[in-house]
Amino acid sequence: MGEARGVIILAAKLNGINVREYTPLEVKQAIVGYGRATKEQIQAMVKSILGFKEVPKPDDVADALAIALTSIYTERFKGFL
Repeated sequence: MGEARGVIILAAKLNGINVREYTPLEVKQAIVGYGRATKEQIQAMVKSILGFKEVPKPDDVADALAIALTSIYTERFKGFL
């Protein structure tokens, strides 16, 4: 898994694509405001933030959306620094 991840990151960089990585703590803090938030709390916030009627399924979809939102929030915040 680590090798595949490395190849994907390298390919992105070689093609001028910026790569962002976030720790679980960073995602939890960005989405819920609490670094020890549960998966259910994150899913509920993703549902609320995006105005969905239901929690996105499967869980990997909710995780991906949480990471995307974290990236958006992080980039917006950098604009204020």
